[in-house]
Amino acid sequence: MNSTVSNDNNPSATLSFSDGSPSVTMPIYKGTIGPDVIDIRKLYGQSGKFTYDPGFLSTAACNSSITYIDGDIGKLLYRGYPIEQIAVNCDFLETCYLILHGELPNKSQRDDFVHRVTSHTMVHEQMSTFFRGFRRDSHPMAVLVAVVGAMSAFYADSSDVNDPQQRAISAIRLIAKLPTLVAMTYKYSIGQPFVYPSNDLSYSANFMRMMFSNPCEEYKSNDVLVRALDRILILHADHEQNASTSTVRLAGSSGANPFACIAAGVACLWGPAHGGANEAALNMLIDIQNNGGVEKIGEFIADVKNKNSGTKLMGFGHRVYKNYDPRAKLMRETCHEVLNELGLHDSPLFKLAMALEKIALEDEYFVKRQLYPNVDFYSGIVQSALGIPVPLFTAIFAMARTVGWIAQWNEMISDPEQKIGRPRQLFVGATERDVKPIAQR
Repeated sequence: MNSTVSNDNNPSATLSFSDGSPSVTMPIYKGTIGPDVIDIRKLYGQSGKFTYDPGFLSTAACNSSITYIDGDIGKLLYRGYPIEQIAVNCDFLETCYLILHGELPNKSQRDDFVHRVTSHTMVHEQMSTFFRGFRRDSHPMAVLVAVVGAMSAFYADSSDVNDPQQRAISAIRLIAKLPTLVAMTYKYSIGQPFVYPSNDLSYSANFMRMMFSNPCEEYKSNDVLVRALDRILILHADHEQNASTSTVRLAGSSGANPFACIAAGVACLWGPAHGGANEAALNMLIDIQNNGGVEKIGEFIADVKNKNSGTKLMGFGHRVYKNYDPRAKLMRETCHEVLNELGLHDSPLFKLAMALEKIALEDEYFVKRQLYPNVDFYSGIVQSALGIPVPLFTAIFAMARTVGWIAQWNEMISDPEQKIGRPRQLFVGATERDVKPIAQR
């Protein structure tokens, strides 16, 4: 089997088969940047054969104009803007506007968007009773999957996927209400009363107030910590066709309402190989600290290199980035800013993290395998310093990624080429056979 690419104005690939099947010619499409793609949609009809691509490592399931990643050089663009510029020059709601609308807002557009989001931060009062059905020690993601899905029962007036106006209001509602729901999830877990949103605060400051204030004393926000949270949200806002985004798109392809689709994304994000990676990274550091700290790093690294030990180095390496994760550089800066502000640079856990980082960046074993620190390694340290409990880390990730999910979902709904997702398979089970009477089995 071989492929050839034509050099004319309409490039194509011709696939030939050694079994004598007719060859198939398929068009090649060029994006604005990134690899070309071969359109295989007619492959099965013309050859009777499928492609086989576990994990979709070489398959583009859609076209998109939202986020672009070049993992070889460590580049991440939101709507064409480098993440390094967005994280420094924009706040989270400006980033949300960009991801949703394709351009950065001017001042009046920004003010209007902030007002619209702020006007929807409260959730239906009956949703507060919904939490009582959960155990207090439930994992926050278990609660969040349920309450996000339940939004469709409370906000049915914006669940018609064929109405652009309803899609727009559902986007605002999801962006606005996720912080409230995440904070309610935390408050319920510790037995404290829910804190209503305060619309005179910024998006991130409002969230921290809902998380950490209580009726007994006035809450004072810290600008450094608020900026740190805002950066966490920006860096996690979207990340191309990752597992949870693909889940949202697949759920949305059936015509499911937006709240159900985002709940599906939350469920997928829960996995330790995806959104749970920052939780796993901090738990790894805590385990090393509890078992001897910095002095035991050598033993830990040896176990990581031993394939039979089962020990994994969490927070290093990435499925897409084969160079330094650009988000990690920004989160590393934020990590130092937060720890300086809180006087935690001498904390044993941070010293351990920096020692582990140094070894991983210098050890030939990790350098050769391109296992650089990723954003999860630093974001877990930052969130812990902010006072966010480890089990809530992934819920913060979901709060940030909601805008990306909803933008990707809306893009898919608006795509005239979109069809219900239906992956094929390579069947390796039993061939057709007859059922024998039970006495003969």
